Order: sequence, then C-alpha cells, then structure tokens
Amino acid sequence: MAKDAITMFKEAAAQLQKEMEYVALMETQKRNDEDEALQDLIGDFNLARIDLNSELSKTEGKDQEKINALNEKVTKLYGDIMQNESMQAYNEAKTDFEAVIEYINAIIGTAVNGGDPMTVEKPVGGCTGSCASCGGCH
Repeated sequence: MAKDAITMFKEAAAQLQKEMEYVALMETQKRNDEDEALQDLIGDFNLARIDLNSELSKTEGKDQEKINALNEKVTKLYGDIMQNESMQAYNEAKTDFEAVIEYINAIIGTAVNGGDPMTVEKPVGGCTGSCASCGGCH
C-alpha cells in the first residue's frame, strides 16, 4: 500500500527535526534558557515595558519625564539583550532555520500550484510573503 501525503509530510517533519539548522536552533534556545544574565535582562525588560505601558495608558496625570526615562530604559535593555552572545547565536540559528522553512514553503507552493516540486531551487534574497512581488520559486 502506498503512503499517503499526510504520512509522508509527517515523516518529512520528523526528518526536519534532525536537520542541523533545527538542532542548532534548539541548542541555542536551550543556552538562552540557561543564560542567567540573559534571563535577568529579559525579566527587567518585561517589567520596564509593563511600567511604560502602564504610564502610557493613563488617561490623566501622565508623567512625560517618567515616560521618557522608561522608554530609554526599555531601549537600553533591548539593546543589551540583543548584544548578549547567547541571543546573537540564537538569532543567527533562527535565521538559518527560517531559510530552510522558506525553501520548504517554496516547494509546497510550487506543488500546490501544479508545478514540479523537484525543480524548485533554494530561494535567493528571501521571501517577502507577498506573491505579488515574487519573481517565482522555480
């Protein structure tokens, strides 16, 4: 009995979890979770953002100086998070894995539109998500 498409896609998804880009993404995510300095920064960022949103949502008695100070704090914390080595490694791994997913989506899109999925080459330059601006996947 031949395998149906759903079973084959499930098998392909299981294989995807073995690809180096996926493994790297999961490893960097784990390192982020274990990086206490990064987690402290994220916690501080979330608290500062809550404080900022609270101040911004006031209908009366908004303190512009407090808003400015909180905005600066949020911006600085965000910059510190993005400069963290663990976060940089995670973002790089995420970009690499997203490229794999983009390629898979191009293959699926070609097949769904009646094209030959075996002719699809890895997209260059990144997909915008809008087919209107697309030069084509094949």
